[in-house]
Amino acid sequence: QVQLVESGGGLVQAGGSLRLSCAASGRTWSMYAVGWFRQAPGKEHELVAGRRWTGVGTYYADSARGRFTISRDNAKNTVYLQIYSLKPEDTAVYYCAARERGDYYDTLDWDYWGQGTQVTVSS
Repeated sequence: QVQLVESGGGLVQAGGSLRLSCAASGRTWSMYAVGWFRQAPGKEHELVAGRRWTGVGTYYADSARGRFTISRDNAKNTVYLQIYSLKPEDTAVYYCAARERGDYYDTLDWDYWGQGTQVTVSS
């Protein structure tokens, strides 16, 4: 099993920035990919960024490209989502997810999920 714990959410003014963290523990050696999803009220679950746990390869949704950066601290087994130029439409619960197989840009069948962290952007 893999455990994922997110942190870093909060209330931010439009135009500001935020860094979300996802600390992974357990069978991290089995992880192939990690991603950040978000879900806003009344909207579908959206994969905003993904990457391989080790090695190169990243994915960004159109809504995230240019403003979001996914990165990893190997020593801390932690994945980050840096968000710049926040917009009110970025308001959502952000979830970290990991998978043992499958593509980092595939929205389906992720194996492990964190509890989510709320991001609220005021206008």
